Amino acid sequence: MRPAWAAIDLAALQHNLKVIRKLAGGKRILAILKANAYGHGLQRIAQALSDIDAIGVARVDEALQLRNAGITRPIVLLEGFFDASQIPILTASNIQPVIHNLRQMKELSQVENLGDPLKIWLKVDTGMHRLGLEPDQMLSAYQQLVDLPQVHDHPVIISHFACADEPEHPQNKKQIQVYADVLAQLPPSATSFANSAALLAQIVPQYDWVRPGLALYGVSPFAGQVGGDHDLKPVMNLRASIISIRKIKAGESVGYGGQWTATEDTHIGIVAIGYGDGYPRHAPTGTPVLINGVIYPLIGRVAMDMVTVNLGQKLSVKLGDTAELWGAGLAVEKVAEAVGTIPYELLCNVARRVQLDYCER
Repeated sequence: MRPAWAAIDLAALQHNLKVIRKLAGGKRILAILKANAYGHGLQRIAQALSDIDAIGVARVDEALQLRNAGITRPIVLLEGFFDASQIPILTASNIQPVIHNLRQMKELSQVENLGDPLKIWLKVDTGMHRLGLEPDQMLSAYQQLVDLPQVHDHPVIISHFACADEPEHPQNKKQIQVYADVLAQLPPSATSFANSAALLAQIVPQYDWVRPGLALYGVSPFAGQVGGDHDLKPVMNLRASIISIRKIKAGESVGYGGQWTATEDTHIGIVAIGYGDGYPRHAPTGTPVLINGVIYPLIGRVAMDMVTVNLGQKLSVKLGDTAELWGAGLAVEKVAEAVGTIPYELLCNVARRVQLDYCER
């Protein structure tokens, strides 16, 4: 028996990369590994993706962790630098920042004795209204960047969809048109727009770079679908052992607050995982848990280190059996739906104390 662990299937990761390559049609791949590779382990996932073109992370510390682990492939800093003091770190470690506001441009232009110039990705806001320059700022910003001695070559023009997980949403066509209008004003440049959802739905020309995140890990970004609908395989299999089994009589309550009460005699199993491991505390009674190929309902409140499942009157589970909270047998998309969240949150919230076991079968 053991507490929560995640079996990380690197063969599934490679399978998903092949699917993505086929959809990308030869375009370059920026693999998104932010948030500890969506909970899968930043360093090991980066090492496993040895033949992708570049890696995308959100924070400087993530990029430096990869460099310290010996990862030499290009790294793109998706949120860019937060202040000017980070710029020398980026050039020393060959990290490519995304420029998304005029303040960053000013700070970059004021850095002296930078050494090697930086490769820049320039972000345009095509309708997400989160990060990115306004479309009418792009030509001036582009020209300023290419004239700076701190900048290497021409920037990559990048944008992000607001509604790609809804392929028929009219916002997608609006953003594609804004992006095309911006590109028409600029000299020929490398481009990047398609995330996992846009790539899977084929709603946009792939341009030069595609940016798969969730799809790499075998998960669908679309409501009501699972990764298998797109020939993707789940990479994370979150598991924990059954550490206690007991019989409960009708009328007896279980767990904090006595939130769940048995309506008939039954057996319950205690699984060694809880919100301290990143399992969602708000998971309601009825959330599916897979044990020996059978779905059982979670009951009562999720505790810090344990959850309880109703094993029924006829017991077919034994002490030490393994419960799968999500994975190859129970899609994380289904669990997210039951919990009322999205699979991104479940994967990214897996706690550091959960051991990651890597398998290359």
